[in-house]
Amino acid sequence: MVVAENIHKSFGKVEVLKGIDLQVNEKEIVSVAGASGAGKSTLLQILGTIEKPDKGRILIDGVEVNLLNDTKLSIFRNKRIGFVFQLHHLLPEFTALENICIPAFIAGKSRKEAEMRAYELLDFIGMKERATHKPAELSGGEQQRIAVARALMNYPSVVFADEPSGNLDSKASADLHRLFFDLRNNFGQTFVIVTHNKTLAAMADHQFFIKDGIILRENN
Repeated sequence: MVVAENIHKSFGKVEVLKGIDLQVNEKEIVSVAGASGAGKSTLLQILGTIEKPDKGRILIDGVEVNLLNDTKLSIFRNKRIGFVFQLHHLLPEFTALENICIPAFIAGKSRKEAEMRAYELLDFIGMKERATHKPAELSGGEQQRIAVARALMNYPSVVFADEPSGNLDSKASADLHRLFFDLRNNFGQTFVIVTHNKTLAAMADHQFFIKDGIILRENN
């Protein structure tokens, strides 16, 4: 599902990634762990096509994304990639349902089609009764579950998550972690998760450990 080969990235004179090789298979949940400043988030942003590598290539679902022009890359990202960040980034003026629908509207889908999919996801995450609530009326855990549903709106090939439980308490974190595995088991979803949470990292099918811009080891 995801192949990264010899990925290098520098910011000014600071070399952040120093030749990363990584492979994620379909329907896997993979964690990327390491200390702050190790390059985890930079790697995730490059895998998710938000940043471009200085060197190397990335394939997502068989497509070499670094060869796409900006327009084609934006379309690919909208339809094939989902994102979940540490902050939920929900739009405060819109309801939970409307926030989930946003990627579908960007993709040009009808309101009826978008809302049908959004209600399906709300039902799956156990929040159908919260569809008309705005983010300020939801708990932190609920907001992040809505963010996960939004990431899944367009049936992405892979979801990239950057410290998704970083702002949650232990119970909300555990609930979110279970949700990732429920989604994989029910929808065949692939996840690549950057996390400091040792419990979540250990639950993954594969764990990658990164230090000083290189992957030191992988645990099965």
